[in-house]
Amino acid sequence: MSRTNYRWVICALLFFGTTINYLDRQVLSLLEPALAKEFSWSNSDYANIAAVFQFTYAIGMLFAGRFVDFTGSKVGYAWVLGIWSLGAVLHAFVAQIGGGISAMLSSLSISVPITIAGFMFARLVLGLGESGNFPCAIKAVAEWFPKKERSFATGIFNSGANVGAILAPLVVPWLAVQWGWESTFAIVGVIGFVCLFFWKRLFDLPLKLFTKGKLNQAEYDYISEDVDSKQNREQEHEKISWFSLLAYRQTWAFAIGKFLTDGVWWFFMFWLPAYLTAQYKMTGTQMMLPIATIYCMTMVGSIGGGWLPAMFMKKGLNPYVARMRAMLFIAIFPLSALLAQPLGHAGFWMPVILIGIAASAHQAWSANLFTTVSDMFPNKAVASVIGIGGMAGGFGGVAVTKVAGALFDHYQALGEINVGYGIMFMFCGLAYLIAWALMKTLVPRFKVIEFG
Repeated sequence: MSRTNYRWVICALLFFGTTINYLDRQVLSLLEPALAKEFSWSNSDYANIAAVFQFTYAIGMLFAGRFVDFTGSKVGYAWVLGIWSLGAVLHAFVAQIGGGISAMLSSLSISVPITIAGFMFARLVLGLGESGNFPCAIKAVAEWFPKKERSFATGIFNSGANVGAILAPLVVPWLAVQWGWESTFAIVGVIGFVCLFFWKRLFDLPLKLFTKGKLNQAEYDYISEDVDSKQNREQEHEKISWFSLLAYRQTWAFAIGKFLTDGVWWFFMFWLPAYLTAQYKMTGTQMMLPIATIYCMTMVGSIGGGWLPAMFMKKGLNPYVARMRAMLFIAIFPLSALLAQPLGHAGFWMPVILIGIAASAHQAWSANLFTTVSDMFPNKAVASVIGIGGMAGGFGGVAVTKVAGALFDHYQALGEINVGYGIMFMFCGLAYLIAWALMKTLVPRFKVIEFG
């Protein structure tokens, strides 16, 4: 009997959800040059607004992982998708929201301009919801795919981040010109509610959809072919405490990998438009092609990075060892970022291509880093571990954003902002090799975690 392929419908749902997730968060960075001019923001003002999202995202990741392990991937993802779509729409009403927030802060002797307060609140809600995307998606992949397909499936849905980042510079500036920045935020936010409708209609656990005839016995057996997957099915409702997970080096290895490398991706996402404006005087639609080019390159990295470990598995290596070997190879490519500033005099396309290589490597790295969790932990703990590591990654992103904002203000005042970008690109280039070395030190040999 040939297998049905409903698991790829699930992968498509996760892909579209991740696309919308990244489309929503990119709108602010693309409108930042115009908003900064309209509201007289400094680099530090923008960094503070971005940092609220990242800080909330970091804290939210911890609780989102726990939440989805408690509610299950179907209910959990529906909630987080609804919350982040609401947060995206709230950006259109920052003047109204900001008035109340600013007044409340004034009563505490904290002075925050109305628009900044409004954007901070909207980013808080957006970050709270978006923090649940990856814990839910990785858990769903672990439920729907055997280990040998997980990194590939993760690479495919993770490429939605790149598609969202490609669509954003193509669509957002045009929408802003046609209907203004408020309507742009609202329109993009509503798309998430459309995705929510399809998620609720099409997603469920394999066993439930098997009984409904959506997948046949051959596909159900294929999904469940790993011994630990069968054990996971039997124990999927058991809960594991956070503190017990912190006792494992595997948890810390994942968290350190996220902390050191997620900030690189945040930096590229939030600061690329500002970089092109500061270095090459680009504005609005002029950025569309360079930014779209970078994120087109990252699609190759995401899917290719998910495929690469399979080549090593065919040689007999277990999934974790194969992934770590692939990640070491991938960690070499971000070094291209070190050349972005020295070769930038040749024109903007040189740093765009070099940054694109580094960003592509990040997505390849990320697809494999996420999947190491489902290699080492049973399904009942996957989202919680993803949440712990995601929180660490979020804090890494907050640190990078705040440092970048301070550096750029400092060097801009000196008339040498290029030095600030050079320092940040140096960090971006070296972060992955450092992260890999620390992860390998913590987990030198593969071992599946078994709970009592």
